[in-house]
Formats: sequence, structure tokens, C-alpha cells
Amino acid sequence: MDIKAADVMKLRQMTGAGMMDCKKALIEAEGDYNRAQEIIREKGKLVAAKRADRETTEGAVLTRIDGDKAILVCLGCETDFVSKNAEFQALANAIADAAIAAFPADAEALKSVVLADGRTVEAAVTEQTGKTGEKHVVAYYATISAPFSAAYVHHNGKVASVVGFSKAVDPEIARGIAIQVATMNPVSVSEKDCPAEVVAKEMQLYKEQMKEDPKMAGKPEAMLEQIAKGKLGKFFKENTLLDQAYQMGDGKEAVKDVLAKADKEAQVLTFKRFSLSD
Repeated sequence: MDIKAADVMKLRQMTGAGMMDCKKALIEAEGDYNRAQEIIREKGKLVAAKRADRETTEGAVLTRIDGDKAILVCLGCETDFVSKNAEFQALANAIADAAIAAFPADAEALKSVVLADGRTVEAAVTEQTGKTGEKHVVAYYATISAPFSAAYVHHNGKVASVVGFSKAVDPEIARGIAIQVATMNPVSVSEKDCPAEVVAKEMQLYKEQMKEDPKMAGKPEAMLEQIAKGKLGKFFKENTLLDQAYQMGDGKEAVKDVLAKADKEAQVLTFKRFSLSD
């Protein structure tokens, strides 16, 4: 069947697929555009299935804030080359825009969200996989609901954070705390909401270290417990957001003190962070 260049270009404009892929699809579909589009979609699913076990260590991490809502989402791919492609970046931004508008509860629900072009997130990601031959996936998605939020995306686009506050905060301080989250990777907002499993793991580690220390041989269990708790206090200071040294200043003040100076009534309620480099 004779397939004209204009026909190929028309299908390319409809699907965004490569010229050769469009030509092959039109030949197989005997010139039927609807069938050709279906063939291209099926190719995307096939490529996705073949590359399902591939790691997606590159991509784009994005944030959006709208009133009391904030989202953090990552569209992942396999290589830096693909992640810098304009079409990939456009899809990542389209997903972020749709996510903040629909505000789905989790990554599974995000798959069904409809983009501005009428495709679902799941369909668009699968089609992009077919176009590039690389695995594409929504690698991370999280939401925050708070009276006031701040966000930070690192210049490389591979790490970002969103932070929820109890009330409006000086934008510079709020952004500084979001940067703190992105760069220092705290385990929780404060000691009191540090996950129990993290605390238990740290305590177990300290006790095992002391058992291997000849100087601790024969020490009462109660004493070892107290020493472990002392070490845990240092862990909280270094790894919980409010107790960490504020990195945007001189490093002498804790985040909680910097926030209190800006507004003594303001509180950090929650945060989300994602990094493709972790």
C-alpha cells in the first residue's frame, strides 16, 4: 500500500510517535488512522512490558501548590538523555498540572487522572515508553493539605520537597525550610513523630555497638539502655527537621528557632521529599 508522507505526518501529529513508527503503523493498518493509533498504543504497552524490570534512575521531580493543596510527583525514565527531552519534560509538567487539579489520593489513583489532551496519565506514560523505547513510570507521588505550603526543586530537577505549615510564613523562611528538607533529608518533623521502627532500629544498632566494645563488657543492661538513649538524642538532633541546624543561616540555630523568630505561632505540620539520587 502506498503511504504518502502527508499521511505519516498527520499520524505523527495525532500520536507524537516517530515517523518510521507512524509509517509502519499505517502500512499495517492499511491506511486506517484509528487502527494505526491503536497499533502505536499497543507497541507502547509491549515495550513497557519488556522493560518492566529496568530501573528508572533519571527523570523529572516536580511540585505544584494550589491554595491549601500541594503535590510532589516524579516521572522517571532510564537515561539522562531522555529526561532532558522536551517531550518528556512536557509530559512531566502535564502530569503535575493534572495532579494538582484533580488531587488524587495516591499514585494508583493518579494513573486514571485525565490530562489536558484527553489521555489518562497511565496511557500517556505508556505511549511515551513506546516512543522512546525506555521505561517510563510515575516513580513517586505524594500530597500535602495544609493552610500554607512551600516547595523547592533543586536545579538538576532530581530532588524536591514540599512543606506544610500551620499558617502563612515569611516566603524566604518557608523556602529555606523546604531547601533544608531537600538537602538534609530529615526522617521526620520532630522527635515526637519519628517513626517507631526508625527509633527501634537506631536503639538496636547502639546496643549492638556497645556489646562489641570491650570497654562496655559487664556493664548493667540498664546502663547500656541509658547510654543508647543518649546516642538517640544526638540522632534526633541531626535527623529531625526542627532540631537540625538551619543550613540557610550560619548553622548555629536550629530550624525550630529560626521559624519561631519569624513567627512564634507558626508550626511545620508535615513534609514530603523525593530524590532520584537516593
